[in-house]
Amino acid sequence: MSPPAHLPSGSRRRTGPPPPHRPGRPGLLPYLLLLPAAAWLVLFFAVPLVQLAAASLYDPAGSLATGYAMGWAFGNYPDALAAYWPQFGRSFGYTGAALVLALLAGYPLAYAIAQKAGRWKNLLLVCVVAPMFTSFLVRTLAWKTILSDNGWLVGLLRDVHLLGADGRLLATPVAVVLGLTYNFLPFLVLPLYASLERLDPRLLEAAGDLYAGPWRTFRRVTLPLSMPGLVAGTLLFFIPASGDYINAELLGTPNEYMIGNVIDSAFLVRLDYPQGAALSFLLMAAILAVVFGYLRRAGTEEVL
Repeated sequence: MSPPAHLPSGSRRRTGPPPPHRPGRPGLLPYLLLLPAAAWLVLFFAVPLVQLAAASLYDPAGSLATGYAMGWAFGNYPDALAAYWPQFGRSFGYTGAALVLALLAGYPLAYAIAQKAGRWKNLLLVCVVAPMFTSFLVRTLAWKTILSDNGWLVGLLRDVHLLGADGRLLATPVAVVLGLTYNFLPFLVLPLYASLERLDPRLLEAAGDLYAGPWRTFRRVTLPLSMPGLVAGTLLFFIPASGDYINAELLGTPNEYMIGNVIDSAFLVRLDYPQGAALSFLLMAAILAVVFGYLRRAGTEEVL
């Protein structure tokens, strides 16, 4: 059979499946696109981290005036921990208490915005985020005014006899915990809102149709489906709050100082760089241990 007239002589019509597509080897473009981010991480994370690790091993007999010699002084770590273990415990204790308060306030808030707010959803989200437009320092100073001995809150608590006549909130652990809760609350609420906003209301209706009460519906449906946001929010809250020092500095006294205050003093006041660097690494190690233990318990290692 001869080919049709409109086809060149000698050509044949393909009747079988087309040949499989064989993608070529990727070029250099993807790697070039990663270069700015990689350079940023190396320059502003990896290099300072290596320098900090080296500073933690300096000979503690040195000083900023005479210089520090690399003495591979691994004893800086147990010495620093032995001297400041109460501040470590205080940091994680205050942060844990603040996290509990943030969960009690933030989970209902995120649920209400995601499922019940309707047309007010965007406005309420702006109210959650709006404090972040103000300096962290200014927000903490505002709490110093609210919790002052002559403020309206202390006066109200005295009137209802929840505080004695000489009772106070400022310069106490309560003030530090309240400051941590307020300043880091948006980091918890926003991931929770993102998870709860994707929650299908029909699942809650189905649970009710199967005679599950509100508490059982929350425990068996709402909470498991919101776990990704809950895990992300608790980590975003816990990690920066553990190393914070502004709240303890402005709302507490030296008796409430956290490990962040000690590190700040070691670098900027006492100029003891080996001890400050050793404390920084100990804090990072403790936070990583808590985070990995939490993720293993929650069964969400894939979050990393």
